[in-house]
Amino acid sequence: MMQNHNDTQLRQWAMLKCIPQYPRQITAREITERLASEGFEVGKRTIERDLLSLSGIFPLISNDRSRPYGWSWSKDAEAFALPTMSPLQALTLELAHDHLAALLPASLLDSLAPYFKCAEGVLNSGDGVKRLASWRKKVAIVSAGQPLIPPNYPEEIIEAVHSALLTGQQLEISYTPREHSETKTYPAHPLGIVQRGAVTYLVATLYNYTDILLFAVHRIQAAKVLDQPSTTPEGFDIKHYISQGALGFEENGLIKLVVRITVPAAEHLWETPLSLDQQITPDQSGWVRLQATVPDTAQLRWWLKGFGQEVEVLEPTLLRDEFFNMAQSLHVIYHTEAPS
Repeated sequence: MMQNHNDTQLRQWAMLKCIPQYPRQITAREITERLASEGFEVGKRTIERDLLSLSGIFPLISNDRSRPYGWSWSKDAEAFALPTMSPLQALTLELAHDHLAALLPASLLDSLAPYFKCAEGVLNSGDGVKRLASWRKKVAIVSAGQPLIPPNYPEEIIEAVHSALLTGQQLEISYTPREHSETKTYPAHPLGIVQRGAVTYLVATLYNYTDILLFAVHRIQAAKVLDQPSTTPEGFDIKHYISQGALGFEENGLIKLVVRITVPAAEHLWETPLSLDQQITPDQSGWVRLQATVPDTAQLRWWLKGFGQEVEVLEPTLLRDEFFNMAQSLHVIYHTEAPS
């Protein structure tokens, strides 16, 4: 019963927001259509009953001189804010929370907590929004790579990292590198946060040095925001930094890639091409030839390796030689008796 009452209240608040000030007007059908676009499932007759009921409480007027009747706020009605969130807004907010929480500052997430709670309440309010509420269960983002379980990120460390980055202050971190067991403590100058797959990285400099380093956030054992302001190397840009080699995405310029690839493996490339100048032409039976101008990166190599024997690199020669040598190494590995 409470759910139905909440549903009605949300719908009526949304209705009141739709109604313009006199002399402009809106019909019950137009209100019904607008509410439907915001996720409310309700018929025109229900809207008409609501309008009659609400006109006894609020200064609403109806132009009943011709059909369809038009509704307006009276010209002398005082403007006031209605505390409402449409189901569509609520769904957007919940999806944003699901997929952006790791990249948003912890302080911002805290300040948004009442909105997230409101969004949850709206989507659980009643039968009128159930179909839209179920949308969250019907959509998903799937990684193109092998799914990995994210490491543990202690809340207090995430909060300190985000706070220092947001306020431009130095951050004292106690960090354990992957290749060492010894934990060391440094004063860091945070420059940015990068999420790659399941892992979040802090981009920073240490002490007064200008060398830009990456720190896996889950390896930070302790973090404390310092009173001193942080400094940023002149001209630093996080996107440019990544393109220069951070996280294995180094770009060595553009290359003209030519490969032979099986038809099944190439199927998705007709709809999601590698480049604007991509060309796919027939080759031997069951194969096609693909040509595209692409950045020369480690990511390109990982992508090509994923096709295994279903792709043959033809050009450029240096890249073909890389794959030839890799194939030779694999041949040696798989023709050696496996260790027991």
